[in-house]
Amino acid sequence: MTKHLARAVALLLVSMCSVVVLWALTYPSESDSKNIKYVLWKHDLYRMNLDTAVGTMIGDISREKLVIGKSKTQLQRKFGYLTTPSDAHPYMKSCYLESPWKGQDVLLIRNGPWIVLFSGENAVDLRLCKG
Repeated sequence: MTKHLARAVALLLVSMCSVVVLWALTYPSESDSKNIKYVLWKHDLYRMNLDTAVGTMIGDISREKLVIGKSKTQLQRKFGYLTTPSDAHPYMKSCYLESPWKGQDVLLIRNGPWIVLFSGENAVDLRLCKG
């Protein structure tokens, strides 16, 4: 029985490794939201470059789950830092000033294109600022 169990475990490990390798080969670009590194980062299982992760969010259809409902502290832990509109790049500052959120409690994720709207301590909206 133990020989059969050992064989089953070995087969399972080989299968799992094969899936990971195939996944990595299928989606090799770190800017692809299906890339294994990004998927693992989303679940706090891999530490990837945070600027790359923020850019990769553009193609992620479930990106809101990373932000909505999270506190400012939780978002700072996930993304490293948040930026106020007054400290943002001029393009992002102008995007904020021309948005419907002007004067509201917002922060930007790092130096990326994302504006997060807060109600109280928690994020309630995530918007991509693009020209």
